[in-house]
Amino acid sequence: MHRVAHSFVLAFNHLPRPHRVILGSLTIATLAVAVWRPYTYSPVMVQPVSRIVEEDYKLLKLTPEASEPLDQTTSYSDDNIPKGELDERVEGEAGMYEHVVSSGDTLSSILNQYGVDTSDITLLAQQYPALCNLKVGQSLSWTLTADSDLQRLIWDISRRETRTYDRVDGSFKESISNMTGEWRNIIMKGQLDGNFVTSARAAGLTSSDISAVVKALQWQIDFRKLRKGEQFSVLISRKILDGKRAKSQLLGVRLRTGGKDYYAFRADDGKFYNRDAASLASGFMRFPTMKQFRVSSNFNPRRLNPVTGRIAPHRGVDFAVPIGTPVLAAGDGEVIVSKRDGTAGNYVAIRHGCQYMTRYMHLKKLLVKPGQKVKRGDHIALSGNTGRSTGPHLHFEMWINQQAVNPLTTKLPRTEGLTGNDRATYLAQVKQMLSQLQLN
Repeated sequence: MHRVAHSFVLAFNHLPRPHRVILGSLTIATLAVAVWRPYTYSPVMVQPVSRIVEEDYKLLKLTPEASEPLDQTTSYSDDNIPKGELDERVEGEAGMYEHVVSSGDTLSSILNQYGVDTSDITLLAQQYPALCNLKVGQSLSWTLTADSDLQRLIWDISRRETRTYDRVDGSFKESISNMTGEWRNIIMKGQLDGNFVTSARAAGLTSSDISAVVKALQWQIDFRKLRKGEQFSVLISRKILDGKRAKSQLLGVRLRTGGKDYYAFRADDGKFYNRDAASLASGFMRFPTMKQFRVSSNFNPRRLNPVTGRIAPHRGVDFAVPIGTPVLAAGDGEVIVSKRDGTAGNYVAIRHGCQYMTRYMHLKKLLVKPGQKVKRGDHIALSGNTGRSTGPHLHFEMWINQQAVNPLTTKLPRTEGLTGNDRATYLAQVKQMLSQLQLN
């Protein structure tokens, strides 16, 4: 042994100086690892990995470098999300979404937030440059496939002109419809006898009319809790073509519940405000925490699962937050889920009005219960590492009209009202409509 050591020393001394420095550094590093090995591989550190393996994750290769949680192989028990009667009857055509153009919107910014492929948006804009000139108040509606491929886009330029773009053989074909009929304002009144949907239909409202009323008043009224005998009055502008109804637009609504009147009126920007031109929408927080944390995995509806190699959409954003970080409600709403799920771990879902929903997953502790009302910024949970997760993080989702959107980039409702000339014009219109919205 002594001869081996002596030979090693002689060989080391004959090495060039740079090689001796490198070899010496590696020796010191090896000794340091050996000294600290008992701490690094203590039973306390091994326990979380053992627990994960026991939860049917034997196929996952857990490595320290796995910064992107492999938590998106299922739909997170979407079937367990409660749906009310309005969700079932007023949601409209499956796969159809809509958006009213507001200041700063572009075709790309609108469709990107819903996960529409950039190549489809680019192709549309190249074929039809007019789509780059969207105006405030115009509306877009579109149909997606299950893979978020764009099938049809409808651009309502004005009351008279609509342009439709259908996918045909790898490109898009435009069709233009110009309506020359007459617009008529119609008042429809009624009172609840059962639920709002059936009562509104009995008063003459169509499914699209009912959907528009619900969306306009969603921040003020819980339609599931309306009582028999309560009254409503709706002002609709309808397009009459060859004596038949061709199109309609909600102008104003008044609903009396609990002895109080609630109003919503359409402005020139296509959005709804109250009698005083204040916004009816409830604002949202982009980050459901008290401070911003690093994004460890971004929203990606076409994400490739690193384990299976298949497309497994990442419908939310993952924040690298320490375990025990307070999780906040992104907006005012009602808790519809607060429970343990095999994949999502402890998770909370909150419904905001009838169009919006947020979900918070992999939580350590739940602080709210189903049916509980929450305000924006309320503490709803503590972050954790439960469910299918390879490290502590918070998975946050935002859904609009039952479609997952990117919560960091999507255009959220604003609480500001109208000002200046826009407000003066709006109030003059409201004065005329108020006289028409009389109750029985």
